Amino acid sequence: MSLRVLAKRVGNAIITLVLAVILTFVLLRLTPGSAIDNWARQYAIQYQVTLEEAYRRIALMINYNPKEPIPSQFVRYAKGLLHGNLGVSMIYQNRTVNDIIASALPWTTFVLTIALLISFTIGMLLGVNMAWKRSSWLEPVIAVYAILSTAIPDFIFAILLLVIFAYGLQWFPINGAYDPYVTPGFNLTFILNVLYHAALPILTYVLTNIGGWTLGMKGAAVSVLGEDYVTAARARGISDRKIMKNYVRKNAILPQITGLAISFGGMLGGSALIENSFSYPGMGYYLGQAIGQRDYTVMQGMFLFMSIVMIFANLIADLLYAKLDPRVKIEE
Repeated sequence: MSLRVLAKRVGNAIITLVLAVILTFVLLRLTPGSAIDNWARQYAIQYQVTLEEAYRRIALMINYNPKEPIPSQFVRYAKGLLHGNLGVSMIYQNRTVNDIIASALPWTTFVLTIALLISFTIGMLLGVNMAWKRSSWLEPVIAVYAILSTAIPDFIFAILLLVIFAYGLQWFPINGAYDPYVTPGFNLTFILNVLYHAALPILTYVLTNIGGWTLGMKGAAVSVLGEDYVTAARARGISDRKIMKNYVRKNAILPQITGLAISFGGMLGGSALIENSFSYPGMGYYLGQAIGQRDYTVMQGMFLFMSIVMIFANLIADLLYAKLDPRVKIEE
């Protein structure tokens, strides 16, 4: 790939990021309500200052003043971004947005990575088998399940799992990332306890994503089965098992691999409903709390971070596609 193509792709990503910053800033300002009003009144009472002085101090702390004109607010916000400052939370007072993201991101990344790998692996295996045995019972069952899992919102799966396995059977905990009596660290007890608490969130992501991966792999595998080299392999007497493994699965999986990065970004963006259902302390949980209480600084920081992940994921997938599949060329 030439430097010109790389520069063009990176430039498009930067432009998209700038637009995302502007749109996020403007749209959030159009949302009614603000958590800063209650915070200012509490601050004025606690420190015995006027309400105006409380507003001024809080505006400096969180890098946001709702009484300023929109252009002035944007300039203030942009300056903070250039210094890596996402502001201070309005509801989690004295906690910066950077700190909230840093503490929540590992939990979300942990759950999403495991769920994505499990759903991807199962989806690839089911998809290639559906394409190879198109008259089997598996095809209509998976097709119906994929349609239902796509139509039903993610949080419905989360609530069902929570009601059945946490409240009903009491097999799993109803909230948290680990039990308070467990000592955090790289030890077996802590690791098993973390997996125990993450089981239902992971299962929710797997159930809602496995159908899409399966149908995507099936479509790619069916396309590969019609290629001349597969027909030639059969004519040479190569066994069906080797054809499916070395020809069909190997070539059909290439476009699916490039979609992993995009899928991770999409799952990150949709994590709010699932993590809030399980009170799991990840990115989605804090974003859900911020939306409910109009915490603009956390909302801005979370949306911006998720936008960066999505843009970066699309850029990586775009650049890797041609590398993984030599049949695809990136146009200059």
